[in-house]
Amino acid sequence: MALIPRLDIAALDSQSVDPLTKGFPFDAPGMQFGDVGRRGWNVLEGDVPMPVAVIRQARVEANSAWMAAFTQANGLVIAPHGKTTMAPYLFDLQIADGAWAITVATVQQMQVCRHFGVRRVLIANQPIGRQAVNTCFAALADEGFELYCLVDGEEGLAQLAEGAVRARPPASNPLRVLVEVGFTGGRTGARSRETALALARNIAATDGLALAGFECFEGLLPTPEAADELLDEVGALARRSIDEGLLPRNSPVIVSAGGSAFFDRVGERFNAHDFPAPVLRVLRSGCYLTHDCMGYAAAFERICRQTRLTLPPGGLVPALEVWAQVQSVPEARLALLSVGKRDVGFDAGLPIPQYWYRPGGAIEKPQPMPPGYKTVALNDQHCYLELPAGSDLRVGDLVGFGIGHPCTTFDRWSLLLAVDESYHVVKAVKTFF
Repeated sequence: MALIPRLDIAALDSQSVDPLTKGFPFDAPGMQFGDVGRRGWNVLEGDVPMPVAVIRQARVEANSAWMAAFTQANGLVIAPHGKTTMAPYLFDLQIADGAWAITVATVQQMQVCRHFGVRRVLIANQPIGRQAVNTCFAALADEGFELYCLVDGEEGLAQLAEGAVRARPPASNPLRVLVEVGFTGGRTGARSRETALALARNIAATDGLALAGFECFEGLLPTPEAADELLDEVGALARRSIDEGLLPRNSPVIVSAGGSAFFDRVGERFNAHDFPAPVLRVLRSGCYLTHDCMGYAAAFERICRQTRLTLPPGGLVPALEVWAQVQSVPEARLALLSVGKRDVGFDAGLPIPQYWYRPGGAIEKPQPMPPGYKTVALNDQHCYLELPAGSDLRVGDLVGFGIGHPCTTFDRWSLLLAVDESYHVVKAVKTFF
């Protein structure tokens, strides 16, 4: 299995940032991203404006290392979903920990990866439209760049075939295509084994394309058992295609799945198949990197209870927080804070107040938020925090919120601050949404 090289960090460090950027100090001069970590700023001591999104650097590094150890111990490789963060600094961390590829959802995201030197990209989607398809084939002119994408129907396949005629890729570097397997009521994906096999045969017969394997996205299914059924179908289709000679026996066939909530099931079900050829079992989890304190935290607890796979020491911990300041305490049981829908995701639940800090020396370090504090609503720029009786929360205090579904918090920030355990800023993290 060939790994991919580290990214062009110098190109990231040279990106400019200035006080018009949310989360950047109003009184600081414009500078390059690579200089931010040398300024000596501390999130808790008034050096940066609120609200601010922070990444706990030690935690995110530990999460990345944990997943690398998990995949290695269980016969998997990881192509982490870059659309979670769209942060090449974080892609580089994942690549350093052995990522086989970076997964994206759109051609724009692929272009970001290419710009900073990602040499293998999996578009976990079906490129549609002349411009998107042309861009995919243009990328393949660079024979050091490998591109994978999905197909789930003849119409989509026809668009790729037409693109290959317009711009035939080098014979050594075709567009590698995975047949997407779906389920009734789900997202994209072939709805029957017959449809999937017919697509596989047509892909294998199309000049400029290469059938690479089969994949699915099981994350929308309600139970591990339902995920197992879909994963087993992917395995069965891969075996059938190998037997038919559609997939080679002398190079790895890819079977792949999403796996942020069910990454244990991906490993267990794909490992249960006895394939008659080398197989690369590709996990595409993305949210593990910063984890969360809601849905993925509950999913990880289930995995720890149920899985038969090898779990490395430690585990996944929340590494993404959004900090805000108390603006007003207009009622005895209500505070308004300077964070809202423009700053934090809420599709998986309202943010959870986890830490409390009072600047000025009254508290040495952030304290766990006492019981009884609860986010009850968000406006565009305000958070309604319900207070327990007798609360000591004051105007000017800082509250650190835990989040759910990291994707929809990352995409609200072009600048996040990586911090050490004392909340000193060690790096600026640029996103490209």
